[in-house]
Amino acid sequence: YGALQYFTEFWPSDNTDALERIFIQWSYSFFFPAIATCNHVTDWGKQSLKFRTDVAMMGKLGYDIVVSELDSNELLFSQQALQIYDRLKDTIWHGDLFRLVSPYRSGNDVASLIFVNEQRDHAVWFTYLINNRYRAGTSRPIRLKGIDPTKIYKFQEINIYPGTDNWTVVNVNNLSGDYLMTLGFDPMVNIQRPSVIIEFQLTNGVQILKCFLNNFSRYYLIMFYMFVFL
Repeated sequence: YGALQYFTEFWPSDNTDALERIFIQWSYSFFFPAIATCNHVTDWGKQSLKFRTDVAMMGKLGYDIVVSELDSNELLFSQQALQIYDRLKDTIWHGDLFRLVSPYRSGNDVASLIFVNEQRDHAVWFTYLINNRYRAGTSRPIRLKGIDPTKIYKFQEINIYPGTDNWTVVNVNNLSGDYLMTLGFDPMVNIQRPSVIIEFQLTNGVQILKCFLNNFSRYYLIMFYMFVFL
């Protein structure tokens, strides 16, 4: 631990299997900050490229793969993932880490943690499936930590693999920090969705009101059309 004053980055383990890395990086984070933890995407393991990338993103992201062997979707996903990570990295590297669901606790199908920046206006939530048994996954909402209970957050799933059906992802939501920390939210992690990253950004009441009024107006326009023309 004292070596932190001499080095900027540490390699947690030669084991880069993404599932094993969840446990390794979880334990490592008790001593080393995310900015000092070297997490690389490699060819080790049978997990998808998305799963391997999502796991590596909870620290200092790097790649040890042969780019020429990636197919078109894998290459596009990796390019987009790097752009997304560039937007998230300040919060991951310098934010506060809050552990939500431990992979080490018996009976847990997932590991879940969230990084929140100092201003509490931006957060990145990671959830990973660690059990591949039938119907394993998140069966109930996960209560968040670290965000501002008095504020409204806009959030949605990010780092989505090309071609993924939009109906299967977490689309834009607006909820209060109090709601998210008291009642929680289900990231819908399961065998079809073994890793989910959700980004939170602070919004305000005016934006929420506009969204509500727009949806309200659309609803009554549709009802009017059906009543008059059908």
